[in-house]
Amino acid sequence: MTCTYLSGGTPLAYTETGSGLPMVFLHPTPLDHAYWRPLIELLSGVRAIVPDLRGHGASQLGSSLPVGLFSPVPDAPVLTMEQLAADVLALLDHLELKQAIFVGCSIGGYVLLELWRQAPQRMRGLAFICSKPQPDPESNQVKRAATIAQARAHGVEALFDGSQSLIGATARKHHPQIVTELRSRMKLTPEAMVAVQAGLATRPDSLPTVATITAPVLAIAGGEDPASPPADMEAFRSAPGGCQFHLVPNAGHFAAYEEPQAVAVLLSAWLKQF
Repeated sequence: MTCTYLSGGTPLAYTETGSGLPMVFLHPTPLDHAYWRPLIELLSGVRAIVPDLRGHGASQLGSSLPVGLFSPVPDAPVLTMEQLAADVLALLDHLELKQAIFVGCSIGGYVLLELWRQAPQRMRGLAFICSKPQPDPESNQVKRAATIAQARAHGVEALFDGSQSLIGATARKHHPQIVTELRSRMKLTPEAMVAVQAGLATRPDSLPTVATITAPVLAIAGGEDPASPPADMEAFRSAPGGCQFHLVPNAGHFAAYEEPQAVAVLLSAWLKQF
């Protein structure tokens, strides 16, 4: 069942299932909360709180995003990591939760790093699945500017088709239905696509943040992930609270959907400490 709450006056959506240890799951873009369903079904003793990020799924984008932060496209609205983190904190307040375990994939992981900067006392543990702390390189910013131009001129369908390349080669070959399933969950509007791309381009360098994380960290990398390669995710090993690092060799960027059983085993073992 989908529920709603307000963050800064904008209606946002989330689902909640199970009981036990509170865990907040933050999905990758351009997908929605359903990305986590195969993984959550394999977890026990967990209260799974799964929002649709602002502008994704059933959550509205809102009309008060800042403009001018992404210099290559100065008129683009920017969905910042700060805004997304504020949305998650508003959800915790709505649910009257003081603390939770957090799991993030891709942009979801970038939000976890911002949450640590804003409210570390509310995070018992941080699990990064196919996400990295490095900022967007200049070459990516050029690509994001081109993506924004394409979304504005031609819509988002071709961009969604291109996103399927993030799915690992193994899944595409042996489980082709995953491609269709994930593609069906890509429903961003052109306006939301613009704001998300600008937000990703302007996200901060979080390597210094990793060096301050005193809560336990789990990092799961996909061996076939071109967006958050294992070498980049190795940076989480420097977290002073300790980091368990694992590689899922046959998974791409959407590892929790492509290989939910492998990810569930690793996540369940890590959760035993809480």
